[in-house]
Amino acid sequence: MSKAKLSFESSIKDAEDLLAHFDAMPKPPPPHAEVLKRAGIVVALTAWETYVEDRVREEVTLRLRVVEGSYVGKFVLTRLEEELKRFHTPNAEKTRKLFADFLEVDVTQSWEWPNFDRAKIKKTLDELISLRGDVVHRSKVVVAGAPPQPHMVKREDLERSIRFLKSLVEATDKAFI
Repeated sequence: MSKAKLSFESSIKDAEDLLAHFDAMPKPPPPHAEVLKRAGIVVALTAWETYVEDRVREEVTLRLRVVEGSYVGKFVLTRLEEELKRFHTPNAEKTRKLFADFLEVDVTQSWEWPNFDRAKIKKTLDELISLRGDVVHRSKVVVAGAPPQPHMVKREDLERSIRFLKSLVEATDKAFI
């Protein structure tokens, strides 16, 4: 198991804890409890983004052991770190490209598990990344006298997202076995 996966497992626990706090609320949950689900999506997808960055860094470092300290080794590591500073919104294509550019591995080829094929996995990841953007950059506007808007993140959405990301990390890690 990669160090990146171990770190992810620790990080995704924070999203699971936020979901557990939401579940512990009285039913129906108070209006302010929605923030727990929104925070859970942000934390879960941040765990994915960190996993991708850590995993590519871990594998590149491993492969560069033979040229460690050389001009080539330093050059590649410097380029990787520059790329990772610009690496945001790790959707399917950006993730595929990062691993392909630095490791010549299309990690999306390993993205399959029961009831999910590659196309569905890519689409689901891209939708989650888009949802994270909406959650981070748009808040629910409350207008006096107007009916309440639906929550951006439903409880089931957060639970499914956590499960999906765990499976995605498992599948991505298998690309390097």
